[in-house]
Amino acid sequence: MTAAAPGGGAPPSDLVSRLGLAADARAIILNADDYGMCRAANRAVSELLLAGQIDSATVMVPCGWAPDALAFAAAHPVDVGVHLVLTSEWTRYRWRPLTGTGTSLVDDAGYFPRDVLSVERRARVEDVVAELTAQLDAALAAGVDVSHLDNHMGSVYGLETGRSFLPQVFELAARYRLPFRLPRTTDGMVLPPGDFQPLLDEATAAADALGVVVVDRLWTHPFELDGAGTVEEEDYEDVRADFLDLLRRVPSGVTEIFLHPMLDDDELGDVADYGVAKRGFERRLLADPAVAAVIAEEGIVRVGWRDLRAVQRGER
Repeated sequence: MTAAAPGGGAPPSDLVSRLGLAADARAIILNADDYGMCRAANRAVSELLLAGQIDSATVMVPCGWAPDALAFAAAHPVDVGVHLVLTSEWTRYRWRPLTGTGTSLVDDAGYFPRDVLSVERRARVEDVVAELTAQLDAALAAGVDVSHLDNHMGSVYGLETGRSFLPQVFELAARYRLPFRLPRTTDGMVLPPGDFQPLLDEATAAADALGVVVVDRLWTHPFELDGAGTVEEEDYEDVRADFLDLLRRVPSGVTEIFLHPMLDDDELGDVADYGVAKRGFERRLLADPAVAAVIAEEGIVRVGWRDLRAVQRGER
């Protein structure tokens, strides 16, 4: 596996100082995406949250197991945000908009489209705003103290055609006084061909103007195992070695590292078209004492999205 994060990169913002940390602090947020997608996700993520082995998670509110995830988040003092959804990527398991099927947000079968390109080409701004607001309001109505917002599959970023919904997302984040997952630099990110840094500079300037807190970097690693299905397929030890190396290269500033921990059981095998074994490895990885040991050895500081929300709200 080639980790998606070289060291160094653009200089960080002053966010670590605003968090009350040293100016050269190396801070990370370990976030679990796709909470609520299925029971396999909920069982893994809830366990990791309770054990303090991740710092936050984000719920896919339109999915079938979202009520279970939302109930857990409402009952426990954990950092849980909303994973804003405009796509439904699997073949056998799909989900629909909360705002109904009579909008520009669905495919011919009445589900969210499977790919980001369809969203960018077809979605009307007013439908996007209504749906994303409905997802956030549903989480709040369930009693969740929502810590932040982020986005499933990057469907609001405009990475395919340049047509983004970031202005609308920033307005939503500002109205609810929530930070949003947006990095200040493309360093370490796996992106389609092209120079996205100028667009990212423009987007982060817009977030700053509205007082929406964003991170310095956004890292992950490939969704599938290298050599999947061949004799060269990575095993758990390979994945762990690469992840530990990624942690050692975390520079100063605030870096979110997002993963997709799940139980790699029969349910997930029925749900997901790819990446089942990798998601199971990520669950093991986040609970692995070797990960905690490297974080401690490197002097890396773990923070949560609720800490960033406190900065945005002037509570620090």
